[in-house]
Amino acid sequence: MSGFNRQAHWQQVYKEKGENQVSWFQERPTVSLELIEAVGVKPSSAIIDIGGGASRLVDALVEKGFRDLSVLDLSENAVSVAKMRLGRRAGTVKWIVADVTHWQPPSAYDLWHDRAAFHFLTEVSDRMAYIERMTKALRPGGHAIIGTFALDGPERCSGLPVVRYDPAQLAAMLKESFALVDMRRHDHQTPWGAIQHFQFSVFKRV
Repeated sequence: MSGFNRQAHWQQVYKEKGENQVSWFQERPTVSLELIEAVGVKPSSAIIDIGGGASRLVDALVEKGFRDLSVLDLSENAVSVAKMRLGRRAGTVKWIVADVTHWQPPSAYDLWHDRAAFHFLTEVSDRMAYIERMTKALRPGGHAIIGTFALDGPERCSGLPVVRYDPAQLAAMLKESFALVDMRRHDHQTPWGAIQHFQFSVFKRV
């Protein structure tokens, strides 16, 4: 995808479409919340949601009393949707508008969450840059939850090609820095009733 501008693409998506007009919209991100609870993070734990943009995960985490939340997204428009929805509570969240493949983590996190950002990285160099930053960002003993399209999931999303994964493929990419500790299949229903097959893999930083 030489010359492709990811940031411009996602800015346009959230300029043209409402929050619940995109295929990945979830009223409540149940699987993510269950996996976050399972890894045992505390209200004081530092959590970052990669590609979180307009996602409602941050709302649920604020409601649960988490106090150190960061959301990173390419699109200022997507972040603005979440800020407006949260209102005054938006001030308790650190909002980062950046491309994760170029971003430099300012601090260490206990949990890295990504639902459907990594699978858009079709270039090996971008995937390696992402993994490098995730490795730097997570404390030893911290966890990464990565959700992608499963091997039988869609080949494209939002007009873009994606790379589909199973947990073993992700584990092979992360190598010795991460141990696969949990996995889950998930059938996501889009706002218009279509079913998309996802996989969620949970890794522990070693």
